[in-house]
Amino acid sequence: MSTPARPAARPAATPDQLRSALRIYRVLAVVAGIALFVLVLEMVLKYGLDQKNFLTEYWSPIHGLIYFAYACSIVNLGFKSRWSLVRIVLNLLSGFVPFVPFVAERRVTRSTEALIASLEGQRAAGAPRAAQ
Repeated sequence: MSTPARPAARPAATPDQLRSALRIYRVLAVVAGIALFVLVLEMVLKYGLDQKNFLTEYWSPIHGLIYFAYACSIVNLGFKSRWSLVRIVLNLLSGFVPFVPFVAERRVTRSTEALIASLEGQRAAGAPRAAQ
């Protein structure tokens, strides 16, 4: 005997708030993805080639700040979209593997845009019709 599927939780934000959170998330996902590649390059220069320069001295804390902003944008969008804790954590972990932030960004964008369209469709269906 199977249990009935639970309906998806209604988002905790309006479509405009979701769009805003998504826009911030998308920018930070790209920036964090690029910063992660630079971090890998920095580590190769520092530990593999034993070089010391501006990049090897200062990039790690800069990358940490970028990742923190990315993590905040994930949590913000996740709470507004009412994601599960597992989904939020998996998206947070995407920032640890090169190239994965770009893949995660595309998937999150697709699902959030579908959620926004669904909310707008519900709003349009519930709106009173204009007199003809």
